[in-house]
Amino acid sequence: MVNDLSLIKNKKALAWIKEQIALCTPDKVHVMDGSIEEIRELNELLVKKGTFIRLNPEKRPNCFYTRTNPGKIQNNNNINNNNKFENKNIVWSDTARVEAATFICSKKQEDAGPTNNWMEPTQMKKKLHALMKGCMKGRTMYVIPFSMGPTGGKISRIGIEITDSGFVAANMRIMTRVGTEVLKVLGTDGEFVPAFHSVISPLEPGQKDIPWPCDLKNRYIVQFPETREIISVGSGYGGNSLLGKKCFALRIATVLSRDEGRSLAEHMLVLGITSPEGKKHYITAAFPSACGKTNLAMMNCSLPGWKVTVVGDDIAWMKLNKDGRLYAINPESGFFGVAPGTSEESNPNALRTCEKDAIFTNVALTTDGDVWWKGLTDQPPANAITWKGKKWTRGIDDPKELCHPNSRFTADISNCPVVDPAYHNAPDGVPVDAIIFGGRRESVVPLVFQSRDWNHGVLLGSSVASERTAAAEGKMGELRFDPFAMLPFCGYNMADYFAHWLSFPTKTDPAKLPKIFHVNWFRKENGKFLWPGYGDNSRVLKWICERCDGVVGAVETPIGYLPAAQDLDLSGLDIDLETIKKLLYVDCKAYLAEVEKIRKYHSMFGNKYPKALTVELDNLEKRLKQQINKSKL
Repeated sequence: MVNDLSLIKNKKALAWIKEQIALCTPDKVHVMDGSIEEIRELNELLVKKGTFIRLNPEKRPNCFYTRTNPGKIQNNNNINNNNKFENKNIVWSDTARVEAATFICSKKQEDAGPTNNWMEPTQMKKKLHALMKGCMKGRTMYVIPFSMGPTGGKISRIGIEITDSGFVAANMRIMTRVGTEVLKVLGTDGEFVPAFHSVISPLEPGQKDIPWPCDLKNRYIVQFPETREIISVGSGYGGNSLLGKKCFALRIATVLSRDEGRSLAEHMLVLGITSPEGKKHYITAAFPSACGKTNLAMMNCSLPGWKVTVVGDDIAWMKLNKDGRLYAINPESGFFGVAPGTSEESNPNALRTCEKDAIFTNVALTTDGDVWWKGLTDQPPANAITWKGKKWTRGIDDPKELCHPNSRFTADISNCPVVDPAYHNAPDGVPVDAIIFGGRRESVVPLVFQSRDWNHGVLLGSSVASERTAAAEGKMGELRFDPFAMLPFCGYNMADYFAHWLSFPTKTDPAKLPKIFHVNWFRKENGKFLWPGYGDNSRVLKWICERCDGVVGAVETPIGYLPAAQDLDLSGLDIDLETIKKLLYVDCKAYLAEVEKIRKYHSMFGNKYPKALTVELDNLEKRLKQQINKSKL
């Protein structure tokens, strides 16, 4: 049964959809119109199927709970073909993004670069089409027209996702703008990104379905840059199946931005910060995981009179406007947030956002129909059901069993109490005043510093790194580079991506580009954090705003411009001057060792590595050595 395909006027879209119907042979086809009635019916269907559990409507109105496939450890032998993760034992579960199964299938391997998995496109499509043949038998094909960014906005782009997962359809309705309005903007000949998804679990006549179908041994998340296509099969987990997110908004969008020449697609938050006098600045920021990006985007400022509002917590699309400035939008309409660690202390605004109209994945289920995760309260509930569906009792069972460390909430940004008005009222973006990079570093890197200029700022972005924690694979304290926090998300050779960033001063007046900064909230001494973080990070943002306005000075150092201790607003903060000096200290000898680590990491890019970054790194080394020699005199 096919509902009204006549809604789709776009000839290319209609032809593509019909091709997928013929290949996948679904029992039903449903084109999503984005209506309230539609999502209500879908949610009820998912409850009836067992995929969703409706939460207590008095505690969590219109909220649902789901569990994915917990899987088991197996040998990763079936993923190969130029895959650097080959033959490692991995957890075959459907609980997170699968970088080992994520491919950039450009025509030439060199265009994918050394940081991406690659397979020749024709070979990959042959493999995928074999899996896709008849894959939706016994299931409903959902056709989801969606807009990344405000529908019809100048920076926005349109996609169409086909999926056989009702879970995906329900989440996409939160995370993107879905429905007939998108189709109207698309028109008869508009451009769109075709995004195919299937859990690869066909049903025979009379076969009973399971709550979370997937094919753990046949997971592929594939981007084809030249044709702007996405095909994802086998996994139902959001990071692999909500194709508007990382697949489109970053991997494909980085390619689109490069080809347009005046755009950037970045793994960045976008926030507004307003002073007591009413002056507003917009800031984007890129951090690797576990560095507090979402917390910063929704921060309650400890500085009296200052206020942070969120435009987006994860992805920023930026484009040069006619006035020569970069303008940013959040292409998403929801938050796909990590639940563990989200608390009244770390992010009360995120908690308010998911009080209604939310979907919770792989957290614990309480006996009164609510949810729980680590950090939500000081103590777990007395009794609960774990994310694997097992009964749990406090004092008897292990608290680590309650929820998966990557458990999630999907929540509508409109429910956020600190959503920025520009999210709704500025479809063409907000002007970006500053760009921040950061990582989790216990030593060496100071609390905050400003780049010397744009090219130096690109060097800072290209050398973003965090030290591994106990929860991460690898040796404790080992440095993991994550350039621009984009390591798993750049859709082409990262050396060319660096070059694209370096090109912007030639496309506008460099003075109109955002100022670039680096922060580090995580410096420690004797195992204790020196900086309080959370709402007190507003003190650092204040200095950044003042630097953008040219109303506060800075101390020039070999690594960039740092605040003088007296220029940080520490009013009401219980911290002594000695601690501030430690937070702002630049150890030139330690930074020289850092330069060598950066050189070694960047060497993987070979001849494609931009000469301008070599110059920046050479100059940094020179300044550090000069300062060391000066200190000896």
